[in-house]
Amino acid sequence: MSNELFKAFDNGSLRLPESTNAFADLSWEKHPAFDGVELKHIISAKNTGGQFSYHLVRIAPGKSIQNHIHETQLETHEVIAGSGVCINDGAAIPYVPGVISILPAGVPHEVNADKEGLFLFAKFMPALC
Repeated sequence: MSNELFKAFDNGSLRLPESTNAFADLSWEKHPAFDGVELKHIISAKNTGGQFSYHLVRIAPGKSIQNHIHETQLETHEVIAGSGVCINDGAAIPYVPGVISILPAGVPHEVNADKEGLFLFAKFMPALC
């Protein structure tokens, strides 16, 4: 898989008027519920007053963020690299680089990576964590 774009994101930075935060300084964390899923928390509730959070997500080949619901958060996905399928409120949405998907609060959804894995930029409003 060519994931040069994802590598650019993984080595990118969050630039704010008062600071620049390098993503390379952030650790990948295993998802607490889904095997083969890792998160890098770019900005979280503590930095945004709970308004929003941003996360890089990598899903290993053949792994899944299984069906779940965020009761209060609107979630968006921007597919950076890899491929897979998102089941959003029962509809199968092919995930390939360049796709943006919106998952409203209270809607069941899951994300399944294909054999090359899947790399996402996920945003939550209000913040997930």
